[in-house]
Amino acid sequence: MNPADVAQSVLPLTSSDLSLFTLFWNAHWVVKTVMVGLLICSVWVWAIAIDKTVLYTRSRRAMDRFEQAFWSGQSLDELYRALSSRPAHSMAALFVAAMREWKRSFEGNARTIGGLQMRIEKVMEVTIAREVERLERRLLVLATVGSAGPFVGLFGTVWGIMTSFQSIAASKNTSLAVVAPGIAEALFATALGLVAAIPATIFYNKFASEVNKQAQRLEGFADEFSAILSRQIDERG
Repeated sequence: MNPADVAQSVLPLTSSDLSLFTLFWNAHWVVKTVMVGLLICSVWVWAIAIDKTVLYTRSRRAMDRFEQAFWSGQSLDELYRALSSRPAHSMAALFVAAMREWKRSFEGNARTIGGLQMRIEKVMEVTIAREVERLERRLLVLATVGSAGPFVGLFGTVWGIMTSFQSIAASKNTSLAVVAPGIAEALFATALGLVAAIPATIFYNKFASEVNKQAQRLEGFADEFSAILSRQIDERG
């Protein structure tokens, strides 16, 4: 943009014109691009936050119901038949994977007990890794926005300040009426960067902690279930 054009676009602004929409509309196209990108990121962050909050709440409640059914004394075969077609949550998927490997080893007359304990543990490890990966999906977006958002906003601020200096040089006027709009536009970009980054960082830390808790819960159940199956293997052996 030509400095003279910058000066013309800035001079008509008065203190009453410094609304957020006016600041955006009169900003340089580079600063506008930064602002739009940060707004999109902010909306994306909140969409992910709502989705993950619902997912983790449902998963936690489903685990509670499953553990209650598992430790109620219900037959493992009955529980497996009820869940095998479509396990609805992580712990059910872990249970179904282990039971499926267990039943495969005792199909027909072939009783391949040798190495069964190791195979079951391996299947459960793979299932836990897969379920944790599903729970962590899109958390990288939150981490990226949280770390890069302020720097992207700062880039828009630096560019806006450069544009303001060009307008001052073109108009040869250092009054506040000339300087203020450009500085306000520049600082608006930084503010949007923080608006996107602060919630992203908070949500990422919260969700990462929740994923870690659920992963530890899955590992604890896997250890307990492995011990139960190990006793049955010893009895059959």
